[in-house]
Amino acid sequence: MTAPVSLDELRAVMARLRDPEKGCPWDVKQNFASIAPYTVEEAYEVMEAIVREDRAALCDELGDLLLQVLFHARMAEEEGSFALDDVLAALHDKLIRRHPHVFGEAQARDEAAVKLAWEAQKAREREGKAAAPVGALHDVAQALPALLRGGKLIRRAERAGLPLPAACDMAEWARQSVSLLACDDLPAQEAEMALGGALQSLLLLARRQGLEAESVLRDANRAFEARYAAYERGEPMTAQALWSGCAARE
Repeated sequence: MTAPVSLDELRAVMARLRDPEKGCPWDVKQNFASIAPYTVEEAYEVMEAIVREDRAALCDELGDLLLQVLFHARMAEEEGSFALDDVLAALHDKLIRRHPHVFGEAQARDEAAVKLAWEAQKAREREGKAAAPVGALHDVAQALPALLRGGKLIRRAERAGLPLPAACDMAEWARQSVSLLACDDLPAQEAEMALGGALQSLLLLARRQGLEAESVLRDANRAFEARYAAYERGEPMTAQALWSGCAARE
């Protein structure tokens, strides 16, 4: 059994690493902007360990992700904006506030009801923070991967009352955009717009089917890697089967 280590001990280690006199020159040099890419990278490495079902790697990657929290909190404490204790307190309060069916008198019959209550609470919190009326999409993080952010924008707009188009309409929009991309002499700007329209239509279709496009594309990437490995081994396959994983219809 690993000897337990407290958050206070980790905080002390982080403070020493950031000490201008006795710390690590690399750690001392960093700021929020320089550390942010590592924060995103570590989150994806956590996801990769989960996909691989590698619990030892997951343990390690969660530690790396926690390091990012400690790093940002320490830099904030140095500038006097907040500290790790504030992060923990805010998280504690948020968990209780967003689970009134556990810590309060509210009732939630199933997972769907919990999700509705969660989103309603988040909407109330956004309204409370805003100094003036804002749109339903204003705080969807710009730094999210584009597919992930696109899906979140669609879900947010749908919850705000915008109805999804019919599946047949979305499929037709995607076909129209893809047909434009088949033109070899299509100007670059028009090609960019057509590709954006096709991707947006596919995101809408994914939402209609209850699929998460980011996860679906991740799985498709892994499938392509497997097909290409088979191709390298000399296994026969058509170009369509190799590139798309689909056999041509008879």
